[in-house]
Amino acid sequence: MVSSTIILVFCLVAFAAIHSFMASLPFKRRLVRVLGSKADTLYMPVFSIIAVITISPLVYLLIKNPGPILYIIPSPWRWLMVGVQLIAALVAPRAILDAPHRFKIRSQLSAPKTPEAGPLNIRGIYRWVRDPFLFTGLIIIWFTPFMTVNLLVIYILSTIYLYLGSLHWETRLVTQFGDEYREYQKRVHRIIPHSGAYR
Repeated sequence: MVSSTIILVFCLVAFAAIHSFMASLPFKRRLVRVLGSKADTLYMPVFSIIAVITISPLVYLLIKNPGPILYIIPSPWRWLMVGVQLIAALVAPRAILDAPHRFKIRSQLSAPKTPEAGPLNIRGIYRWVRDPFLFTGLIIIWFTPFMTVNLLVIYILSTIYLYLGSLHWETRLVTQFGDEYREYQKRVHRIIPHSGAYR
């Protein structure tokens, strides 16, 4: 069981390393130099495909070697938890739809307060929570209605990775949008949805 856990952790670390490298600014600068104006169009589809490919071994091994069962939530509560997971999965894509400018490579690489950087333009789900990816990701993870030893290890490490990734992402946003984003940080929580929409 220990060996299967180690292999799973290795798969997660490998996925995280590839994911972080492809999300890094040096990689994106290189991509822009090679692909030019096509970089923004091709980046997200290719990034998503590679993410699916690199996470697949981890998912497969978790299914094959889940480890001892820690708990299973009984009905009807398990279906309530699954329903919450499905809602979170449906909400997650809004993060891209409500702020497409945040994910454009040229905007990320540009200097703050330039036309290329674009406006912060808080709208949609971002009026309620600063990092909807982290928010929905944690819900999908921790509302799983059963838990095994290996799953718990992967979930804890994934939570740490997601949170550190969120911190790193926001340092970029502060660089990109400056004081406007700092003011936004004061008024809207990173994970916990804001009681009143940001205006």
